[in-house]
Amino acid sequence: MKTKLLDGMVTFVHVVDSGSFTHAAQITGHSTSYISKEMSKLEERLGVRLLHRTTRTLSLTPEGELYYESCKQLVESAQEIENALGGKQSEPQGHLRISCPVSFGVVELSPMLAKFMSLYPKVTFEVDLSDRRVDLVAEGIDIAVRAVHKAADSSLISRRIKTAQAVTVAAPSYLRKYGTPKHPSELNQHKAITYSYQKNPNLWEYNSNDGEMIKVEVDSVFAANSPEMEMSMCLEGIGITRLPEEHTREAIATGRLVELFSDFPKHKIDLCLVYPSRKHMSAKVRAFIDFMAENLAAN
Repeated sequence: MKTKLLDGMVTFVHVVDSGSFTHAAQITGHSTSYISKEMSKLEERLGVRLLHRTTRTLSLTPEGELYYESCKQLVESAQEIENALGGKQSEPQGHLRISCPVSFGVVELSPMLAKFMSLYPKVTFEVDLSDRRVDLVAEGIDIAVRAVHKAADSSLISRRIKTAQAVTVAAPSYLRKYGTPKHPSELNQHKAITYSYQKNPNLWEYNSNDGEMIKVEVDSVFAANSPEMEMSMCLEGIGITRLPEEHTREAIATGRLVELFSDFPKHKIDLCLVYPSRKHMSAKVRAFIDFMAENLAAN
């Protein structure tokens, strides 16, 4: 390991967090010239410019933003380990990066975050509302909320926080034009609207009442990475789709959508928190996971 690997890292984090060399000098007890020299040595060693400097402001370069996110996590983790070794109770604090599906984030996560932040005011958040499957480690994400049964990566942990049900639906206009399938096996004769972020979007699975697994290869005429878009196209009569029941409840009640195969057991969707498996989990991550599990307990 390079002996100078961590040199300047803590100072760099202080500079970015405080917004100036002068404030960073006051925090660390060094002179402003010392801070400036440390940053110059760090940039020279890395071979990239980390900061844009003017007489009044500092701003991060793209390389600086990437380096800062990694340094921030390392410095916070080191502080938490030191606190743990010293027998100190570590209060949840620092920056949490969360990835979450758009619909869940807007409807359910927002009030949860507001409540969490009132309990732990020293924790700040950055939320990426996206249905795509993120690489937690590569993108510096602390926790992802995902509809999965288990984490695909063995280095990740998956903790279920809620179970939802999915229903198969179609618009009356579609059914008038193409007919109503009575059994899931008939779906291969119909047009389907699929969710592109699923592992196998064209393979739909159903359980019969006697426990038999039914797998159907559907003909996707429209794929989207947004449940809201799937819903919209389904209402237009483009095809049959399968969505969480809570998304479709109102449209079914008002007759704008028709639920298919209602005599079959509903398909279950597990909503999970996925996070890196680390021996020394930070207090902020542990607190957030426990909070979500308590407030959105799995059914």
